[in-house]
Amino acid sequence: MSAGSKAKMIVDKSFRISEIDPRIYGSFIEHLGRAVYGGIYEASHPDADPAGFRNDVKQLIRELNVPIIRYPGGNFVSGYNWEDGVGPVENRPKRLELAWRTVEPNYVGTNEFVKWAQEVGSEVMMAVNLGTRGVDAARNLLEYCNHPGGSYWSDLRRSHGYEQPHRIKTWCLGNEMDGPWQIGQKTPQEYGRLAYETAKAMRLIDPSIELVSCGSSSTGMPTFPEWEAVTLDHTYEVADYVSLHQYYGNRDGDSANFLARTMDMEHFIKTVAATCDYVKAKKRSKKTMYLSFDEWNVWYHSNDADAKIEPWTIGPPQLEDIYNFEDALLVGSMLITMLRHADRVKMACLAQLVNVIAPIMTENGGRAWKQTIFYPYMHASLYGRGVSLQPIVDSPRYDAQDYTDVPYLDTAVVYNEAEEEVTIFAVNRNLNEALDLECDVRSFEGYRLVEHIVMEHEDLKAVNTAAEEKVKPHSGGGASLRDGYLTGRLAKASWNVMRLKKA
Repeated sequence: MSAGSKAKMIVDKSFRISEIDPRIYGSFIEHLGRAVYGGIYEASHPDADPAGFRNDVKQLIRELNVPIIRYPGGNFVSGYNWEDGVGPVENRPKRLELAWRTVEPNYVGTNEFVKWAQEVGSEVMMAVNLGTRGVDAARNLLEYCNHPGGSYWSDLRRSHGYEQPHRIKTWCLGNEMDGPWQIGQKTPQEYGRLAYETAKAMRLIDPSIELVSCGSSSTGMPTFPEWEAVTLDHTYEVADYVSLHQYYGNRDGDSANFLARTMDMEHFIKTVAATCDYVKAKKRSKKTMYLSFDEWNVWYHSNDADAKIEPWTIGPPQLEDIYNFEDALLVGSMLITMLRHADRVKMACLAQLVNVIAPIMTENGGRAWKQTIFYPYMHASLYGRGVSLQPIVDSPRYDAQDYTDVPYLDTAVVYNEAEEEVTIFAVNRNLNEALDLECDVRSFEGYRLVEHIVMEHEDLKAVNTAAEEKVKPHSGGGASLRDGYLTGRLAKASWNVMRLKKA
């Protein structure tokens, strides 16, 4: 091993970044492709429950321990009439869905989704339509969902068989309103005014809700970060979060550059946080604006196939990326990046959950299985609860096509004080060599190493299918803990989870 293949880090319980909001491990279900129809819902499936939802899919989602799920979109929400999805199913209309050019049958709507989310252990992050609609539809939906009774919309919910209010806490004020692809795209001024007035009305109905102001659709938008500066000038005092969306791909086959994409994600988070703080200073506000990274993932594999889909069908196979091993490494690094910014990123949604750019895939009428990205997401969700610590890292670095000084060791550390556990998440970005790690954990006296989980594969392009799971983790990592020092070899191009617990 060369000297350049060694990394050192110091982990101390005093080096705290922030308590981690569990909602950082959220996900997303949109009425898009087979996310709903053929994904979570398939009434004719042999493993469907009486309401038509697939039990096999529910079980896989429970394994991920997803705390919150964004719904019903996404681009879909900007043309959605929520009233179409409540009441007797046989009376619901079929609509042309313009965002993805499909037919929306409205078999699943607000009530069914809320009940399903409860069954998988998740809260709902509800989005309102600020594209084709606005204040009136948003306030009516909130009244329908959250008001106990004695009013038109709350009593309508009760007549639909839902006596108790849903008490949905988190609401998104539209989706990607900066995008020309969005139905009802707005200028920053237009969106800011509409979002402010919508928030004002919604808070009059239920002051306890949390609201997410729409941020830039990606760092590549021509209006970024001016969009945040202008829109937050209107929404800063009525919203609790501003959203970030970002997807990455490896279209040119440059894996070293692809695994460095989180350098851009880091820049995105820091720039949005700085813009929020600029607005805070401008307004002389005492309030800190937090970030909701409510769409993030790898997305590029399905682009060509999507261009060939016939329009105006129900539940076509759209955005069905088949994820490979290197995609799982980047997803792991994206989770690590958000954990390192847990002081500002309080919510996040892996987009999406089933079939559509998702960790879970299904066959209509058949099997469900775990994609490669399922595992880093699951590990972070299960073991990443507690306080995010700031590790002091000394790692060799490399230059990629678009990024310089990229550390081979990408890492985040979580301390669960209540359970007396420490978890180190680490990606070795080196595609050719293992990385010898020495980690000073003397601050955690009396702790032992519980396990060293590794996900590795010789083929960066290896994928999982219904028939064969080629890429999955094992607990055979060779790390050891002695005299306050954790040492181990991180395999080339690997995802690692090292778990310590007090003896």
